[in-house]
Order: sequence, then structure tokens, then C-alpha cells
Amino acid sequence: MQDTVEQKIRAKITYAKYGEVFFVSSFPRFNVEYVTKLLAQFEKEGLITRLAKGIYVKARKTRFGVVYPPIFEIAREIAKRDKARIISTGDTAANKLGFSTQVPMNACFLTSGSSRKLALGGRTITLKHASPKNFAYRGKLMPELVQALRSIGENNITEADEKRVSQLLHETPEEETIEHDLLLAPVWVRQIIRRNINKQVEKQ
Repeated sequence: MQDTVEQKIRAKITYAKYGEVFFVSSFPRFNVEYVTKLLAQFEKEGLITRLAKGIYVKARKTRFGVVYPPIFEIAREIAKRDKARIISTGDTAANKLGFSTQVPMNACFLTSGSSRKLALGGRTITLKHASPKNFAYRGKLMPELVQALRSIGENNITEADEKRVSQLLHETPEEETIEHDLLLAPVWVRQIIRRNINKQVEKQ
């Protein structure tokens, strides 16, 4: 006997790894309204946890509460579904790149898709629609490095921050795209990055 639609969707979620994000569009073969109802039903059963309208996650439940996957992963999955690009910004970028150990309660990302806010227990993910120029960078490090430095502020850059910039540039040189991307950065950010690129050249 063939499995019903409910059994197929339940099985996919049951055997999924913890942290996997599900949308109605995760089940394109089936009727959208029926899938929507099923996901709401599975949430009531505790199989999945609702993050926002139409967005669910298979979160691990412990005696200390619900354990969500890293915020970066959730934001990335939403962007993938929306066929959008995202860049972590503000304190989120600073934390992700190692300038700060403080994990922000409100993780903020620029997106080429729609703006939205999601609640994860006591934390939130904010996706802010941004203009195309924010996504004109060709490298992966540079857009987030620019956002991290801007969040720290021109007058607050410490020697430790300079060392971190140097370390990041060493780990991810992006030699083919760096010159293009530097032109997109604010002048003072460009100066910091170029200064640390020059230091590395001198060491060689």
C-alpha cells in the first residue's frame, strides 16, 4: 500500500537531522494548503518548532529548553529558499568574524530578498532588505568584513582589531576580487584593509 502524503512528509521530517529548516516549499510535489495544515499539525505534536509564518525547524528539545541551530544557518536556509543573498551586519558580523565574543540577541542580516523578523526563543533574526550596491562585492569575506568594521566604528578600532583584520585577510586572501571590492568600501575601512594587506606583502 502506498504511503499517504502525511506519512511521506512526517517521515521526511522524522528522519531529518536536528537543525534542519522546513518550509511549505520544501515539499513541492504536494498541495500547498494541505502541506501548510500538516506542518501546523506537526508543530502541535512537537515534531517541529515554528519560527515564523511558513518557516519551521526541527529543533532539539532538552530539559534546559529548545536548542536551535546556529542563527547563521537559519538565515542562510531562508535566503536559499528565497533565492536571495544575505550579509551579516552590525554586531552579528563582528561576532561571526571574531572581532567580538558577545553573541548578539538580535542577529541582523542584509538581504536582497524580503524584510522579515523571526523569533527563536529569546533571540531574534532580522532580515533587512538592502539595495543592490550592498551585494556588488565579488568576494565572500569583504562584504562582512566591511560591515563588521563599520559596526565597531572608525574611532574605536584597536590594535587587536587590526590583528584580526590581518589574520582574516591571511586566511581568506581573495586576491582576484580584493581590488574591486576595496573600491566599494568606505575610505577609512579601505585604508585599514589596505594597510594590513601591505603588512603581509612586507612579511613575504
